[in-house]
Amino acid sequence: MKILASAGVKKINCKIGDSLMGQLYIRKCEYIRDDLEANGLFLSDGTIKILLISCDIAVLMPDFVEKVKKKIEQKTGVSFENIYIFCTHTHTGPNTAGLLPDDPVNAEYLLQLEHWLVELSQQLVSSAKPSRIGYAAGNAQIGYNRRVCWMDGTHTMYGDTRKEDFAGLEGPEDPTHCVISVVDNDNNHIAIVHNNACHSTTVESSNFASADFPGEARRYLREILDRKDLPVLYIQGASGDLSPWNLTKPEKKVSGIQRMKEIGSILASETMKLISSIEYQDSEILKTASEKIVMKVRLPEVEKLKRAKEIVEAGEEKSGRHNYVLNWSILKLYEDFKDKPYEEIPIHAIRIGNCAIATNPYEYYCQFGIDIRKRSPAKVTMIAQLADGWYGYCPTVYGVLGGGYSGMTIYWTRHQMEAGYIVADVCSRLLHKLWKKGEQ
Repeated sequence: MKILASAGVKKINCKIGDSLMGQLYIRKCEYIRDDLEANGLFLSDGTIKILLISCDIAVLMPDFVEKVKKKIEQKTGVSFENIYIFCTHTHTGPNTAGLLPDDPVNAEYLLQLEHWLVELSQQLVSSAKPSRIGYAAGNAQIGYNRRVCWMDGTHTMYGDTRKEDFAGLEGPEDPTHCVISVVDNDNNHIAIVHNNACHSTTVESSNFASADFPGEARRYLREILDRKDLPVLYIQGASGDLSPWNLTKPEKKVSGIQRMKEIGSILASETMKLISSIEYQDSEILKTASEKIVMKVRLPEVEKLKRAKEIVEAGEEKSGRHNYVLNWSILKLYEDFKDKPYEEIPIHAIRIGNCAIATNPYEYYCQFGIDIRKRSPAKVTMIAQLADGWYGYCPTVYGVLGGGYSGMTIYWTRHQMEAGYIVADVCSRLLHKLWKKGEQ
């Protein structure tokens, strides 16, 4: 069916002095290095309506996303299930989750963000016009596995791989780079959607607001195409265990700013290369499918709870900041879920022609994204983590057994050991629902 499309951009900057999110300690925003944005794309075939929004935010909590989607549905008529809100996972954005014991969520910012996202959605749905769409996949390695294995059987997030007891990296990387490009009937770009896998943490310890490398890639693409307001949606792939740093070559580490620019240019270059070969169509199949999964919460063991209580009661000064926060999170996990040790999570599959988007609301380990793509019936398959909320890390069995941050049982690594495999299986089934047997 004929495609109608529209796209837009909304600045979503925090204020100077606001807390920044993404580390285990408090940082304050001293200045805005580059704008945080929400980039949106609306697609319709006259019957199916799909709204994609990518936000330069670390994470958004499920309750907030649900509230915003309901309001967007009310204001635009786009079905709740067909509204998708993604986070790029920059660690230099506002505190939207309140995951530290002494740094509450920025409620004022969230109220403003709600208004911005609803306003952007209304603008998009009211301005759709006949368009053409294309997609392609290539390769651009920007992320490297950050889970280090040691000879004693333990695993850690990061570590000096030059040590004698280094026993390899825990998992793979995924250099797959996918692009959706939308143009009008005069070949003017309406929007670009691109997708790769790497934590947006090149400048994660900085005291400024920044969209990190997704923002740099966006800036380069706008310069190349001479469109300063071009909507560019970055969809974060399965990168719960990936970082911008190659731990096997520590001697080659550069500054965060330089690495941010490097990755931005790598992404922009591969995106432009793929766009140059895309064959655009003015009619494509649009379909969606979704499912909610009940996931068990793995509560901490009695001994761990006892030890966590002792550490928290001893105080931050005696225990150290890192140890104090992690053990506080263990107590929070128990208190929040002891009476209801399960959660319901949303999984979505989107079909745009022969391009698929498979979503999940986790910091999803890379191997799972590889698995989903291998099973997908689509020519091009995007893996979209941090979609429609955030439920913490989702490690492989290796990650849980090895332990360490993002594998150990804490508030933000809380679902059952099999969670990632269950999600991959559901994504695969949903994608196959959207393709008839043998259809390309």
